[in-house]
Amino acid sequence: MFRARENQLVLPGDFFLPFGGKLNEDNRWVKLAQVIPWRKVEKHCGEQFKSRTMGQEAYPVRMALGALIIQERLGLSDRETVQQITENPYLQYFIGLPEFQQKPPFHPSLMTHFRKRLGSDIINQVNEWIAEEQDDDHADSDDQDGGSGSEADTHATEVRAENTQEMGNQGKLLLDATCAPADIAYPTDLSLLNEAREKLEEIIDVLHAARKGGKRKPRTYREKARKAYLAVAKQRRVSPRVLRKAIGKQLRFVARDLRIIARLKDEVGLSVLSRRQYHQLLVICELHRQQEEMYRKRTHRIEDRIVSISQPHVRPIVRGKARANVEFGAKVAVSLVNGYARLERLDWNNFHEGLTLQAAVEAYRERYGCYPETVLADKAYRTRENLRYCKERGIRLSGPALGRPSKSLAVEQKRIEQQDAAERNEIEGKIGEGKRLYGLGLIRARLRETSETVIALQLLVMNLERRLRLLFCAILSRFMATSVSGRVLMLT
Repeated sequence: MFRARENQLVLPGDFFLPFGGKLNEDNRWVKLAQVIPWRKVEKHCGEQFKSRTMGQEAYPVRMALGALIIQERLGLSDRETVQQITENPYLQYFIGLPEFQQKPPFHPSLMTHFRKRLGSDIINQVNEWIAEEQDDDHADSDDQDGGSGSEADTHATEVRAENTQEMGNQGKLLLDATCAPADIAYPTDLSLLNEAREKLEEIIDVLHAARKGGKRKPRTYREKARKAYLAVAKQRRVSPRVLRKAIGKQLRFVARDLRIIARLKDEVGLSVLSRRQYHQLLVICELHRQQEEMYRKRTHRIEDRIVSISQPHVRPIVRGKARANVEFGAKVAVSLVNGYARLERLDWNNFHEGLTLQAAVEAYRERYGCYPETVLADKAYRTRENLRYCKERGIRLSGPALGRPSKSLAVEQKRIEQQDAAERNEIEGKIGEGKRLYGLGLIRARLRETSETVIALQLLVMNLERRLRLLFCAILSRFMATSVSGRVLMLT
């Protein structure tokens, strides 16, 4: 049951500490709580969920979102996140508790429920609100406790959009794409088939235990299959002929287990299996079909290839990078405007980056009321269709113009290309920051929907950190200006 909170925002001075004292208002978690528009988030979440008068009352939105932000900002596990919140009063204030408590505010298993409950759509909307408010002085007195997003903000945004539309194209849009690798072992055909065989043997044990009449257990030759797998897996170098022979053996073992399960299904049914085992059985059936087809056609490519039984949604993404030619995860298209990153597209299948340019430009126009003056992107975005699209709208797309280069403009064109490359480093650094500091380089969530939520959360945390840095810089500059003016008055 979702219930809106009338006053879930607590000032730092009102947070009760049983051991005395008050919270430091300059603490980063206190300042970060003032940046996030909690009221707008709660209102938006309330519109997404159906109102129910019965059932257990849901946890506050601030607690759910705050816990997820803490986890991604500090790079913690679910259990460690709850432990840190239990021990730290600033983290308890950040998630909206009115006073310090020594017991955990919720069970660690609810972190997965929070990721499912919010979802990537809500997180992207919050990220959009954070990126829209680029001036710290734009907040009014109602936003001091974190409740930004008043009618004055909306009116100011509309006025700004009208002004920029009258001035023509404004601003720069940076585009790039990357892969957010999933936390899976490097997949090989032999290891996948061996894992599938082991899981099928567990399913056979469960189905046989449900049989009546003391019937004999079907033979699976699991020891023989395990020995055949290890004989090849332990070798440093395996010839293609030996590897193909080993894959054929494992395919036959898996096919035998599937036939056994088909017979047992007619006797006891599949209702005795757990939900996880039933899902694994469906994935393994598709995996066996793909591997058998590739084995028969002597190829290593197939559409929607499964590379993980536990995460069947993960796909191989060919990137052609020096470090890893192929990555396994979701492909993410990111845009950057004024240092704030936005998620333009997320897909588990590989896609061409150039297809996201027009949608990103139209989204820029919807946000700011005008087209960008320049779009900085790599060569993958310079398709003929994108060049024609940008030319019709007066947008300069980075890179050389089509046709034979002019000798008179060669020096100027080279200077512009060098400047564009230098400015485009900002989005490369932003993606690198997300992978090094905020977990974008390894997504540990296992479900498809929770993985998408985690990726959106990491972009949100990066934008919050930028807002926090700008806030502290503004406070420091005002402090320095006050100190200098005070010294001038003393000297005069």
